[in-house]
Amino acid sequence: MGVTDEQMQRNRRLTAWQRSGKALARMSADHTLAERLATLAADAGTVHDLDEWTDVYGDGVVAEVERRTAELLGMEAAAFFPTGTMAQQVALRCWAGRTGNAVVALHPLSHPEVHERGALTSVSGLRTVHPTAAPRHATADEIRDFPEPFGTLMLELPLRDAGFVLPSWEQLEGVVAAARERDAVVHLDGARLWECTPHFGRGLPEIAALADSVYVSFYKSLDGLSGAVLAGPDPLIEEARTWRHRYGGQVFQQYPAALSALLGLERELPRLPSYVAHAKVVAEALAKGFEGAGVPWFRVHPEPPHTHQFKVWLPYSADVLDEASVRQAEETGVTLFRRWFAAPTGPPGLSFTEVTVAAPGLEWTAGDVREAVASFVRLVEEETTPRA
Repeated sequence: MGVTDEQMQRNRRLTAWQRSGKALARMSADHTLAERLATLAADAGTVHDLDEWTDVYGDGVVAEVERRTAELLGMEAAAFFPTGTMAQQVALRCWAGRTGNAVVALHPLSHPEVHERGALTSVSGLRTVHPTAAPRHATADEIRDFPEPFGTLMLELPLRDAGFVLPSWEQLEGVVAAARERDAVVHLDGARLWECTPHFGRGLPEIAALADSVYVSFYKSLDGLSGAVLAGPDPLIEEARTWRHRYGGQVFQQYPAALSALLGLERELPRLPSYVAHAKVVAEALAKGFEGAGVPWFRVHPEPPHTHQFKVWLPYSADVLDEASVRQAEETGVTLFRRWFAAPTGPPGLSFTEVTVAAPGLEWTAGDVREAVASFVRLVEEETTPRA
């Protein structure tokens, strides 16, 4: 089978991003196999004894990840899963059995509704309801006054597809209290919970203590290879291990993912607050850069960002913006934006991208951002100018 045009474009983007001397973030999937293997081999010994026997069906280093994560979240127990999709289906299925109610209240922009092909219903036999459709978290009144019963309230913190948005701490407490009034349990989709502490002004155990169970990811913010953990009370986690086996998640060996998870907890987790703080600088500079470049309409949201990730909208097609982005990386060695996507709602020709500020982004000043925006806008204008 030959290389498709889509594969060629992906290879072009990856090559341009890797060769860029300046980027706001370096994603784990932007590296070759050799690079990732070499990094893991060089660093893994700093977080775990590599003379220990390899894991078998979840013991050894995998069990260490479970113990460490439960401790960080202040939970009784934790179970390692190959994917967050599986972890959350298992959690919600277990809670449905325990509450006697298979209805899950969640946001229509949450991960299970947008990115899992209806798995909660088709695989786990659950039904979902939406207390609000607004691009924000539901309020306590919306939870309290929802007209039908539900057994579990799932909260995605932050809500990625609304712009990585978070409620205030007081709003979150109110929403949880409203769910409790309805005798519902609370599950946190905390794939990106790690970077929520600066916004809430609370540590991970205090945030997790609001919920009955929490899922966290190791690759979305911690630069891990893959993997997730479901944390909660001992009885729930014991049941979750049974369902994990039934769902095909009892993997023979997972030491690469487990070692990379420990590296993320050791190295990236302490740095996340600095990324969150600098994302505010980058977001403000982007807005000023677009304004200074005379872009007719733009949106940086939320402003300021709630975490180290946020969204940008521009009034051009995704193809135009993708080409300008990769050209900027190729021609100037600066990767300002990555992929662009057509906005799911709104007028035609509106596109958005997700911006992540990580360790490489700490080197950017506000002036660097504005300069990169000006260069990017010039390339967009070239792409949209009719050729003779």
